[in-house]
Amino acid sequence: MKILLATTSRHKCAEIQGLLADVPDLQLETLERYPATEAPEENGETMAQNARIKAQFYATHFAALVLADDSGLEVNALDGAPGVHSARWVEGSDNDRVVALLQKLEEVDDENRGARYRCALCLATPDAVLLEVEGTCEGQIGREMRGQNGFGYDPIFEITLASGAPSPFLGQTMAQVPPEIKAQISHRASAARQLGQKLKHLGPISL
Repeated sequence: MKILLATTSRHKCAEIQGLLADVPDLQLETLERYPATEAPEENGETMAQNARIKAQFYATHFAALVLADDSGLEVNALDGAPGVHSARWVEGSDNDRVVALLQKLEEVDDENRGARYRCALCLATPDAVLLEVEGTCEGQIGREMRGQNGFGYDPIFEITLASGAPSPFLGQTMAQVPPEIKAQISHRASAARQLGQKLKHLGPISL
């Protein structure tokens, strides 16, 4: 089964390919192998809607089976923000957005700093949306950046009991844990596992 992943990121492609390793004969490709085209406007109100917009756009444009994702951070004290705007919540770099979030939460006590990462995946053909799944990882926002791994908000996203992480890693940030632990507990891992189970039972696909 050949699937076009709606990204140019080889890192993301390798990550999702690894998470779907037990799906027989699965081959993922990125947009690098396809003619350049203007990306669709991600104007959905939820991550699921944005994933669907991207999947349907590229499936129609390239007459292909397309998998798209949209991910973000939801902070309880900010009523779910930055949410769908996570990657562009504040202009500048990932570090700029992390600093801005820490400043927003400066007066929020530890008991009210709960947050979650959310990932929505959508698989579509030019004619239909075939599968949609969502995965989350629960945690809380720390008070300072810790760790050199990961990206985005990982250096301030602290792992809690609700994340399902092994006890030695509780309290660490997503940027501190080894990649193999992140691959067990992350929002993208949760969504990919659900997708993998559904893919195994999906019948022949016509384009």
